[in-house]
Amino acid sequence: MGKQRQRTRIKSRIDELPEEIRNLVDERLADVNITYREIADELKTKGYEISKSSIGRYALRQGAALSRLNQAQEQTKVLINAVKKHPDTDYTEAGMQILMDSLVRSITMAQEAIDEMPPDKAGRLMVAISRTAIYKEKIRADLTKGYKKAIQEVKRELSDELKNEPELFTKMLSLVDRVDSKVTQQLEGD
Repeated sequence: MGKQRQRTRIKSRIDELPEEIRNLVDERLADVNITYREIADELKTKGYEISKSSIGRYALRQGAALSRLNQAQEQTKVLINAVKKHPDTDYTEAGMQILMDSLVRSITMAQEAIDEMPPDKAGRLMVAISRTAIYKEKIRADLTKGYKKAIQEVKRELSDELKNEPELFTKMLSLVDRVDSKVTQQLEGD
């Protein structure tokens, strides 16, 4: 097999600047009225020779990182609000959907993102997500099976205890059937 390319972390001249100067660059970049050339000129007056292209590349990297952070925060807020509004929500499913969405976006992004995630790793992640979904379905099936068995046991015990009171037995059986129907709908609706 050929030698696998090792990806190195991107480092720019701006990363090498003292913290207060990097903070100054970040402040200037936050003001959309200031050009990269003006930032480069200001840095030059402070004794730092940085090209406008370096500043532009740094701004792109910082913007991409900020965008990813903001997106993750928004997704987390949406998930938290959904769980707050609907406590019965299956938040593991919502989390898996967010993970799947992020994974699919990563796979379909530009060549740089594909270079960062080898296809075999993306495939392993897809398999892991599929296994999680299968495991979830198995748990649901086991839960449903155990629940149905418990309902049958309750009905049998009611029959034994209320065999001399058929009217009460019928009412209790009706109540158990209504609960069974609601729970079954919830188990199947997930």
